Amino acid sequence: MMAAINHFIVPVIIGGIFLYGIYRGVNTFDAFLAGAKEGLSTVVSITPALICLLTAVAMFKASGALDVLSWGLGPLAEGLGLPREVIPLALLRPISGSGASAYTLSLLERFGPDSPTGQIASVLASSTETTFYAVTVYFGACQCKKLRYTVPAALLGDITAVVLSVLTVDWFGSVS
Repeated sequence: MMAAINHFIVPVIIGGIFLYGIYRGVNTFDAFLAGAKEGLSTVVSITPALICLLTAVAMFKASGALDVLSWGLGPLAEGLGLPREVIPLALLRPISGSGASAYTLSLLERFGPDSPTGQIASVLASSTETTFYAVTVYFGACQCKKLRYTVPAALLGDITAVVLSVLTVDWFGSVS
């Protein structure tokens, strides 16, 4: 039953939107074309920034800078209770969602999902945002160049998520 609903839910929603537009007297085809045109122009305008971001991420990982930075932050992380193995995830997550997902999967395969490392990695991966990707896409779409408070505030949120991931796993681990 649920599989049948899954196959039809998107077409039903789209059809419902078109029917509602017709009911309200909107020329839905013209509105759809205008939206598609705007979407394509947005894609074209943010593509250079995305290419730059993806290139920077690849260079960061390939150069070994991620490993060096992880090693340097090891003592601080251990003081916070963050396993050294999770440091690359904490550094990678604000930059690359797919890279962070792959690294999370490797941690879960290596340590297991029920280990403290696996639990912290899971909470961290699900409670943080790909900060630089989001800033690139959203600010690029609106042609905004002033990021004075956005990036520091977003990175502070990511740091908070790292600390709270450790505390949450520790707290819920001691509860059960």
